[in-house]
Amino acid sequence: MSSPRRTATIDSKLLELLVCPLTKSPLKLDEAKNELVSTAAGLAYPIRDGIPIMLPSEARQIDDAG
Repeated sequence: MSSPRRTATIDSKLLELLVCPLTKSPLKLDEAKNELVSTAAGLAYPIRDGIPIMLPSEARQIDDAG
């Protein structure tokens, strides 16, 4: 059974503390995709049930060719 996509709000103070585990650079919240984006690493970390999954193996590569 597929769970509905949930837009979980990340606390702004938590977002200020979180950094990319690879580059230690700040992350940007992409609410539309429910991800935390590291432009420095070119990765988007998923947020599942309100919990950021900060594992590079779980992140997807982003295409910044826009």
